[in-house]
This record gives sequence, structure tokens and C-alpha cells, in this order.
Amino acid sequence: MAKYRDNLPQRHGGIFLTDGGMETTLIFHKGLELPHFAAFVLLDSEAGRSHLRQYYEAYLAIARQHGLGFVLDSPTWRANPDWGAKLGYDMDALTAINMRAIRFLEELRGPWETSGLPCVINGAIGPRGDGYKAGNMDATEAMDYHSSQIASFAEAGADMVTAFTLNSVNEAIGVVRAAKMHAIPVAISFTVETDGCLVRGETLREAIETVDHVTERACEYFLINCAHPTHFESALQAGEPWVERIHGVRANASAKSHAELDESEVLDSGDPADLGRRYVALRRAFPRMQLLGGCCGTDHRHAAAICAACVPPQAAGA
Repeated sequence: MAKYRDNLPQRHGGIFLTDGGMETTLIFHKGLELPHFAAFVLLDSEAGRSHLRQYYEAYLAIARQHGLGFVLDSPTWRANPDWGAKLGYDMDALTAINMRAIRFLEELRGPWETSGLPCVINGAIGPRGDGYKAGNMDATEAMDYHSSQIASFAEAGADMVTAFTLNSVNEAIGVVRAAKMHAIPVAISFTVETDGCLVRGETLREAIETVDHVTERACEYFLINCAHPTHFESALQAGEPWVERIHGVRANASAKSHAELDESEVLDSGDPADLGRRYVALRRAFPRMQLLGGCCGTDHRHAAAICAACVPPQAAGA
């Protein structure tokens, strides 16, 4: 059931926690094989669902400890047509797995919300191609491409959808238009290179302002993910209207570039305490950034450090 679709609680202030680097955690810490970096395949077995359940519950426990709401993302970053085909999933199978993902999250949300803390179910969308390389779709093609996954999330009862690790303005526009067509709230999360720009050279300002202009601000808000704070801090300007549209950060643990991460055979977990301090600095400069979590290389340790740094003791729950 879409409990919050008409009134997303994270739009009303206060810090909300998300999870971290799902795929890197499951691969490097749990020793699981995720072909093509696809976590959604775990939904097809009880053992896989158990691993996912344990993964999510670690983050939910941290949020509960600090008295924070939670945005619960589905493990479906790769569950779109091109990647699904590589994994042997046709369109019917993808529809089924995307809907199953939302039902799985509903099972997690039920007992957790007895605490009285809001938990938003978010259908996670990934890029059509490689998040580190430029795509070449136009906005109409992107809308058509992502529409089926968004329709599955809407039908299954997700509260919203978010497209993560996008590096193409056209793809972002297409996702927003598809979500509007299916009457479900949408957020866009861009990734940037070490210079704070998208892979084709657009600045974050240009990307956000273009999406807002073309879609008439149909996007609920924007985020930045899959980049270290040192990559994008200098690209942000306090007081600028476009920066006010960025409501969340899901940073990488590592300060390495995308190219370096692609070539690395070991996981760089960075320094959780340092990441927490960087989030504090971002929050002080940009208080609208209230949706906090991680991306590649981060795990529950980073989430705990972020919460310890960003949530005043008097505001933390028992």
C-alpha cells in the first residue's frame, strides 16, 4: 500500500536515514556473487532474501536508535530491461521481480513502524548503461525505457521512486516524465566526477536547472550519490536556489575516481568517522540536505558514524 505517496514525510524536515553501498557490502563483506552488480536476483531465493533482510535491518536499527525516519530503497538498481536481459529476465520476469521487491520492503516496514517513525518505500532505479560512462538516449527514449519499471513500482504500492547514479540530463528528464505519467513521486540522484561535474561536463547547477525547467519542477528533489564529498563540495554554493533543490547525499566511502574504483579489486572503505564529519559540514552549509546515507564502499559503520556526527544527542531516540 502506498502509505506516503501523497505526503512524503521527508519533505517536511528532519533527518532521514537511508542504507549504504548494498552491492559492495554483499559482495565484499558477505562474499555473495552478484552478476552485473545486480542485487535484485537475491529476491529469487529464501537464502538471498535472508541476506537482504539482514542487510536492511542493520540500518533500520541505527535509525531507530537515533529516532530517525527511514527511506527504504528496493534492491532493484539493475532491474531494468537491458541489464535484466543480460541476467536472463524478460519483461514479464522483470515486472514480477520489481513488484516482489516492493512487497518485500512492505514486510520490513510493518514491524519497524510500530516505533512510530516513518518509513518510506522507494523504488530504486538505475541508469540504462554504466553509471560511470555517458549515455546517449534522448529524453523521450529514456521515458519509454524506464516506464515499465516505474509502472511496476506504482502498481505494487511504492511511495515514490528514485533514479540513482545518473550522469545524463536527458535520462533524468525521461525518468521524471515517466514517473509523472504513472502518478508517482520521483527524485533524481546525479553522480559526478572528481571535478564536481557530470561525465559530459555539465555542472550540477546546469543539470538540476535543466531538469527543473524542462519538467516544470516535477521532481520532488535531487540527491548526489556515488561520489566522495571532496568531489562535489566545491561545486555547491550556499544560498543558490538550485542548491536548495538538493535534499540528500549518498556518498562513496572512497575518494578515488570512478575510473580508479572500476579498476580496483579490493574494497576501499575509507574512514567512517571522517565521512561523518564531512556530512556535518555539508549539513551546516546546506541544511536542506536531510536525507543521509551511503553508496559504494559504505556499510552500517558509516551510517552509524554519520548519525553520531549529525544527530544532536538530545534529538536521538532511546
